[in-house]
Amino acid sequence: MSNKYSDLRARMSPESQVRAKAKAQAMLAEMPLQELRQARGLSQKKLAEILHVQQPSIAKLEKRTDMYLSTLRNHIEAMGGELDIIARFPDGVVKIINFSELSTEIPA
Repeated sequence: MSNKYSDLRARMSPESQVRAKAKAQAMLAEMPLQELRQARGLSQKKLAEILHVQQPSIAKLEKRTDMYLSTLRNHIEAMGGELDIIARFPDGVVKIINFSELSTEIPA
């Protein structure tokens, strides 16, 4: 017999609940494109329709480790997001704005 997560969480100590919530938020803050797409409730087929490409193109893109920023930007925007490029240094972070003028047109 399975238990509801809400029942299990209610039996956790307050400290454990805080740790679990922090871990869940950290996991949601970093994820591969495939998981991001799934978390947004989109299938590869639906995203392909939005981007006017074939579904295998989405599968291939999600497996890539290197791609053009414009390709990644189009992919993120098709999911309803916005891509920011951030450089992190020991003494702070800098948002790189050179790429904000990239074409937002989706390639055919």
